[in-house]
Amino acid sequence: MRKDVDPKLPPGVQLRISATARRVSLRVDASKGVVLLIVPRRVSLARAAVFAQENRRWIGRKLAGLPAPVPFADGAEVPVGGVIHTIRHRGGMRGTVWIEGQEIHVAGRPEHLARRLTDWLKAEAKRQILALVERHAAVIGRRPGRLTLRDTTTRWGSCSPNGALAFCWRLILAPKEVMDYVVAHEMAHLVELNHGPRFWTLVRRLVSDVDGPKGWLSRHGIRLHRYG
Repeated sequence: MRKDVDPKLPPGVQLRISATARRVSLRVDASKGVVLLIVPRRVSLARAAVFAQENRRWIGRKLAGLPAPVPFADGAEVPVGGVIHTIRHRGGMRGTVWIEGQEIHVAGRPEHLARRLTDWLKAEAKRQILALVERHAAVIGRRPGRLTLRDTTTRWGSCSPNGALAFCWRLILAPKEVMDYVVAHEMAHLVELNHGPRFWTLVRRLVSDVDGPKGWLSRHGIRLHRYG
C-alpha cells in the first residue's frame, strides 16, 4: 500500500491508481456522481493532489452538471427505449418484471426490487442487442465473437481486434434508434477497424440516421447513468 497519500482532495474527487495511465488526469464518473483522479503508479499522490486542487473550478462545474440520481424504487420514473415508465412494486405477486403500458411492474420483496429490475433491464438489453447484431450481420456478412454487457461510463460499445463486442447495458434506457446506431457502429468495425470514410459509409448502410443518435448521446448520454 502506498504511504504518500495526500488526503487534501477537493470534495467529490476519488483517487484511482492506474497501471496504464501516462499522466495525471480527471474523469467524470457519472454512475457514481464523482470525478476520478487518475494517477499513474510512478507519480506521487501529493503531486496528483496538487493537480486536483489546481482544477477545483473545473471539478465543481462538472459535479454541478451531473444529474441527480434516480434509484430504482416504487414510483420512480425511468426510461425504457427512451419512453418514461413508472416503476410499480407488486409485492403480493410472484414473478419478476413486466411492462404494461408505461408502467414497469416488479414483483417480490421490496428489498429485491432494485436488483430484480436491474437484472431484467440487462437481460432485455442483451435480447435486443443480439437481435440487432443478427440483422446487421446479415448485411455485412460478418459475425462477431463473444458479446458482453458492461456498465461502462466512457464507451457505449467496443469491438476488439478479434471481433469480440461489448456494450453498455444502459442502452436499453435510450431511444431504440440510439441502441441501433451503437450496435451498427460496432458491427461495422468487424469490417473496418478504424473510423475512416469506408467505415462511415458502412455504418450508413446499416442505419438510416447517424447524426441524430450521435447527437442524442452527446447531449443526453450522461443522464442514463443516473438511474439505478
